[in-house]
Amino acid sequence: MRKTALIAAMILPFAPAMAQEGSPANIVPKPAALIADGIPDVPAELAAETRPYMENRSAGFVGWHPVDKSMLISTRFGNTAQIHRVAMPMGARKQLTFEAEPVGGATWAPKSGDIMLVQKDIGGNEFYQIYAMKNGRLEMLTDGKSRNGLNAWSKDGELIAYSSTKRNGTDNDIYIMNPRDPSSARMVAEVKGGGWAVADFAPDKSWALVGQYVSVQKVNLNRLDLATGAMTPIGDHSQTIAYSGAQFAPDGTLWVMSDEGSDFQRLGTLDPASGKFTPTGPAEKWDVDTFDIADDGSFLAYVINEAGMSKLRLMDLKTGKVRTVDALPAGIVGGLDVAPWGEIGITFTSARSAADAFSIDPKTLKITRWTESETGGLDVTKNVEPELVTVKSFDGLAVSGFLYRPDPAKFPGKRPMIMNVHGGPEGQSRPGFQGRSNYLLNELGVAIFYPNVRGSTGYGKTFVSLDNGPFKREDSVKDMGAFLDHLAKDNGLDASRFGLTGGSYGGYMCYAAAVQYKAKLRATNCIVAISNFVTFLENTQSYRRDLRRVEYGDERDPVQRAKLLEISPLTRVSEIEKPMMVITGSNDPRVPQSEADQIVKAIRDKGGSAWHLVGTNEGHGFAKKENVDYQFWTSLMFWQKNLLNK
Repeated sequence: MRKTALIAAMILPFAPAMAQEGSPANIVPKPAALIADGIPDVPAELAAETRPYMENRSAGFVGWHPVDKSMLISTRFGNTAQIHRVAMPMGARKQLTFEAEPVGGATWAPKSGDIMLVQKDIGGNEFYQIYAMKNGRLEMLTDGKSRNGLNAWSKDGELIAYSSTKRNGTDNDIYIMNPRDPSSARMVAEVKGGGWAVADFAPDKSWALVGQYVSVQKVNLNRLDLATGAMTPIGDHSQTIAYSGAQFAPDGTLWVMSDEGSDFQRLGTLDPASGKFTPTGPAEKWDVDTFDIADDGSFLAYVINEAGMSKLRLMDLKTGKVRTVDALPAGIVGGLDVAPWGEIGITFTSARSAADAFSIDPKTLKITRWTESETGGLDVTKNVEPELVTVKSFDGLAVSGFLYRPDPAKFPGKRPMIMNVHGGPEGQSRPGFQGRSNYLLNELGVAIFYPNVRGSTGYGKTFVSLDNGPFKREDSVKDMGAFLDHLAKDNGLDASRFGLTGGSYGGYMCYAAAVQYKAKLRATNCIVAISNFVTFLENTQSYRRDLRRVEYGDERDPVQRAKLLEISPLTRVSEIEKPMMVITGSNDPRVPQSEADQIVKAIRDKGGSAWHLVGTNEGHGFAKKENVDYQFWTSLMFWQKNLLNK
C-alpha cells in the first residue's frame, strides 16, 4: 500500500447503554460526559424499541499488508472504532488497536510491512498525533501538543512525510521522518497557512510533490527539494485550478485529478517541469473521485461520482482501454487501494448495505466480499431506495437531492418529513446506508430528504462556487426554500409536519431555516453549527481560519463583516419561533461550543424553547458509541414531540 490517506469507517452505534446502579429502571442513564440541558430523560422503553437499529455495524477498508496479503479494516466492537486485521475473505476480525479514542485509519510501510502507523486525537479535538504500533501498543512519534497530519510514504517504505503546526501552532510546516527512528524527524519546509501537505515522494526521493489547499476550487502544486528545502511552483499559481490525488506511476509519470479546462475533475498526467495537464481516458461528465495505480504500472483504477453514485473503472495504461466493474450495485465506493499483487480493495455501501470491505480481481473483475457487518438482525434488503428529486431554485438553477419515502402500504396517507442538510459546505449528500435513521423510515413512517444545494461538490466547479462569500451565502438558503415549496406539493408528504436538521455548515443552514422558513417548519435540530459568522471566524482554530475566510468571507474587512453579521442567524434570533434542539462538542476545533451557547441563551432569553446536548469528550460531531446512542434517542424524542405529536 502506498497511499496514507486515513480512511475512516462509517461509525454506527451498537447496543443501548445499560442501567447504572441507582438509576430508575425505566430511565436510560445519561453518559457521564454528556450534558443534557433542558432535555427530558430517555425512557428505557424507547431504547428497547430502537435496539435492532442501534446495533448496525460497519467495516471500512483501510489498506493491505504488502507481505502477508491481509486486509486492514476499521470497525467498532466497543465504544469506539478501532483497527482490525482480516487474513482472508470472510475471515475472523483480529483487533489490533485498543484505544479509548477512535482509530479510523492505519497504514503499513510499503514493501516490508514491518511497521504500522496510525493517527488519532483526544476527545475529537483534531490535534492528531502519529503513532507506531509496537508490541501491541501505540508509541507516539510526534510531540503530543501540535496538530500533525500523516501525508505519504516513500515508495521504498523508508520515509514518511507529515505536516505539523509544531513551530507556531498555526502553519502546517512539512516534515519527513524514518518512523522507526523518531529522532530522525526534520522540518524540510517552513510554510505559511494551514492547507499544506505532501501528496507523494518522487521515485528517487530527491523531491516531493506538495499541495497547498487554498479552497475547493484552488490547490497549488509545488516541487519540494528534500535536500535544500527549496519550493518551486508547478504551473501558474495565479490560475484558479484544483488538483487532488497526485501520485507517481512506477515509470515516473505524475498522475493527478484536476478541473483544469473543465467544469469537472478529470484524470490525467501532469508535467512537473511545464505544469501542463493532459487529460487521459474517456471524457466524463462527472467528477473523478479517486484513483490508484498498480505497483507494476499495468493499470489504474478510478472512481466516477455519477449523480452521487459510484462507478469503478480500470484503465489499461498501455492500451488506454477502460473497463467498468458492472457487478457492483448502485452505491458508494471509498477507500480505493491497489495491493502490490494487483488486487483492488474498496469500501462499499448502499441504501441496502452497511459499509463493508470488498476486493476486485483486476483481470476478471470478480468481486470478493471480505467482511459482512451485523445489522441488528434486521433484513436490510427491505430498506427503501431513494429517489432523485430535481427542482428549479429562485434563479432558475437546477438543484437536486435524494428522498427516502416510508413504505406506503405500511404508512398510507401523507407522511411527515425531515430535511437533512450536509456540511462542508464543500460536501455532497449521497445515497448510502441510513443506519439508525432507518428507524424513522421503517417504524415511524417519517420521510427523509437530503438536498444538495448550490455550493455542494459533485456537480462541477461552477456549481460549487455559487455560494462563495457573504453576498452569495444566502442563495443556498433560498435553495432550501425551493425544495420545501416543491415537496409541500408532493401527494405523499404532509407539509404541515416538516422538520429540518443539519450538521456543521448544514447546522448553519438549520439555524437559517429556523429564521427564514419558520412558517414551513415545525422544528429544527442543529448540530455543531455556526450561529454568527464573525464570532465563528474569530474563534475557529487558527490553522484553518484563512481557509474558511476563502469560503465565507473575511471578517476583518468592514464591508464583508457587516454582511456576515447581517446573514448570521444570531442577528435574527428574535425571529426563531419554533422549538429547536442544539447539539455541541466541547472540544470542537472547527465550530467552537460558544457558537451553540450564544444562540441557546438568546432563544431562551426571549422565552423560546431550546434543548441543548453537549458532549464534553467530543469534537465536531459525536464519535463515541454511548454518546451517539444518547444523541439519537434524545433527537428521536425531539421529533416525536414536535413532528409526530407524541
